[in-house]
Amino acid sequence: MKPIRILVADDSLTMRSALVALLGEEHGLQIVGQARDGVEAVQKARALRPDVITMDVNMPRLDGLGATAAIMAESPSRVLMVCQVSEERQLDLSFRAMAAGALEVLPKPGPGPHELRLFGARIAEAVRLMAEVPVVRRHRAFAFHEGPKAHPAGVGAIGIVASTGGPPALTVVLRSLPAGLPAPIFIAQHIAAGFTPGLLRWLGEVSESQVRVAKDGEVPAAGVVYLPPDGCDLEIDPEGIVRTPASNGVHVPNGNRLLHSIAKVYGPRSVGVVLTGMGDDGAQGLLAIRHAGGATYAQDEASCVVFGMPSAARALGATDTLVPVDGIGPLLAGLCARGMKAQ
Repeated sequence: MKPIRILVADDSLTMRSALVALLGEEHGLQIVGQARDGVEAVQKARALRPDVITMDVNMPRLDGLGATAAIMAESPSRVLMVCQVSEERQLDLSFRAMAAGALEVLPKPGPGPHELRLFGARIAEAVRLMAEVPVVRRHRAFAFHEGPKAHPAGVGAIGIVASTGGPPALTVVLRSLPAGLPAPIFIAQHIAAGFTPGLLRWLGEVSESQVRVAKDGEVPAAGVVYLPPDGCDLEIDPEGIVRTPASNGVHVPNGNRLLHSIAKVYGPRSVGVVLTGMGDDGAQGLLAIRHAGGATYAQDEASCVVFGMPSAARALGATDTLVPVDGIGPLLAGLCARGMKAQ
């Protein structure tokens, strides 16, 4: 089995050396090059054709955003962004780099050898996972496929689950939703601790609806987009109250937990969507919504970065309706509009 070939791009010699040492110790991983800035990263990506690139955000001559955009245009590779979560500019650049084609964003380690070791294990795991993602994606024009009709009582709540490739997909969905929807939207986007503020700002820039972090114990408001706090799940309790318990599973936040709770509370007025991502999170929850009589959708393969989660939902029988990412927003808006007219 061929090793996964890695290019490390970071202007800090200390961080670059640490990454090379940590990843070099891992079985099946091979460091093929190092870059001291974004220009060098673009040049070496073109020359070396690595399987995965770890990319710092702040670098001289060309930052991580510019380097990612150039690499994806000239010599596409799987890019993992590494950023300092305490700096707003780095967070914002990281999410913009994801829009340009980066697959994942990871936090830089804190001080101390233990933090560095944990970081090394985490980035090695991410490299192995991302190496399985196809580099070249095909895109197709949106073709609308009308899904289940809205329940006569209208849409009660919309739950959206996403993982790898999710932040850019979420911007596409939210950008096409009008303000004043008659239902709240709850989002479970798998994300590392520290990145929720950046995701909140990024989604808030494109959405006509208010995007905010949910508060435990609040009553959900129609037309508001809710994200869970860092390290927490998001769910609705039997009384219709928002809850944000600490996550204790593999997926943070847990999409199945969100969709199951929506199915229990809103029944046939539930709407569930599973977007791009690895694994199968969201499939069981989407099936619960379907069994409750709600409307269920998943992103289609052609517009996914990773078709894993939507494919799992379809295989489970949770949905028959696969929709291109740029069609999901209009579909949800239409579903809400039809529900309102039927009231």
